[in-house]
Amino acid sequence: MAETFDLPVTTDIHADEEADMAAEYVDILQIPAFLCRQTSLIKAAADTGKIVNIKKGQFMSAESMQHAVQKVRECNNEKVLLTERGNTFGYQDLIVDYRGIPQMQSFGVPVIMDCTHSLQQPNQSSGITGGKPTLISTIAKAAIAVGTDGLFIETHPNPSEAKSDGANMLPLDQLEALLIKLVAIRQAIL
Repeated sequence: MAETFDLPVTTDIHADEEADMAAEYVDILQIPAFLCRQTSLIKAAADTGKIVNIKKGQFMSAESMQHAVQKVRECNNEKVLLTERGNTFGYQDLIVDYRGIPQMQSFGVPVIMDCTHSLQQPNQSSGITGGKPTLISTIAKAAIAVGTDGLFIETHPNPSEAKSDGANMLPLDQLEALLIKLVAIRQAIL
């Protein structure tokens, strides 16, 4: 896949021992949001020399993510990204505090806005996470306006058939029009 499209490949790791194995095949090692405070996992990823993308836990403040960045830097690895995913609001919703993007950028790292996972609605009565995909465009446009360094947007030709996270995916046929708007916003603020 990476050779075909000339794109970097990324994957989450969940245990220290996965870091070296995954690093053989991917360009970016991601630390899942619920593990963003796990020192040994962050350091195992950093020790590979790969880019480490740490997803901010929905229970974390933007300011507190400076400690995760420091853990990577302590391993002599300056290749670190932070991904904003919103904050827990009540029991079944997330909300994005856009003040966190420039705050995390002040640590000297790029910040990515996860436009789809930040719209998840966990703990639904059905037991299946819901979402608000109609707000992906709103989240993305606001993030670009604030100056985020990149966007993460999950997309699928038919989100209702997706094996995971379909409830908060952007239909693929809507992606191009959104990207055109986002480029225009980026150009307007530069």
